[in-house]
Amino acid sequence: MNTSPRILLLPGWQDSGPTHWQSRWEALHGDLRVQQHDWLWPKRGDWMMQLEEALLADERPAVLVAHSLGCQLVAAWAAHSRHSARVAGALLVAPPDIERADAPPQIAGWAPIIRRALPFPAIAVISSDDPYCSSERAHEMAADWGAAALEIGPLGHINGDSGLGDWAEGRALLRSLTEPVDDDDD
Repeated sequence: MNTSPRILLLPGWQDSGPTHWQSRWEALHGDLRVQQHDWLWPKRGDWMMQLEEALLADERPAVLVAHSLGCQLVAAWAAHSRHSARVAGALLVAPPDIERADAPPQIAGWAPIIRRALPFPAIAVISSDDPYCSSERAHEMAADWGAAALEIGPLGHINGDSGLGDWAEGRALLRSLTEPVDDDDD
């Protein structure tokens, strides 16, 4: 029986296109994309329900790999679900500032940002020049969520336009969440 964690991909607003590292991971590694009913006018409660159903569909633990609005989904879902123990960890890539004055009207219903500590280990991956969130705001969210913050330089929104290809560095971060830690002191 396979007991390794499932990898659940949580794309952001408008989904992840074919050149996005999430789509490449789905094709290369068989990670499961959590499908949403409406990628263009996302409703937070609906997205939370889809994540809940994906988690409950399999007994194995899961690692959540979120991009952009998917990061806000993880925070909102974890604050309300009674099944957060099924999550072994989360990789939160390019969390957007949904409280910005210039946030698109399609995501207005997602504000305010849920700032409760996550009940599982998490790494927030931050770009120094993300057009949808300042580095400072991203670090604040990571701290509120109890996530380790990792700033990786000027990579825009860390998406298909960032030219990451299969993003091996991101996969290594994911492995750090899924592999057991060696506690030997010698």
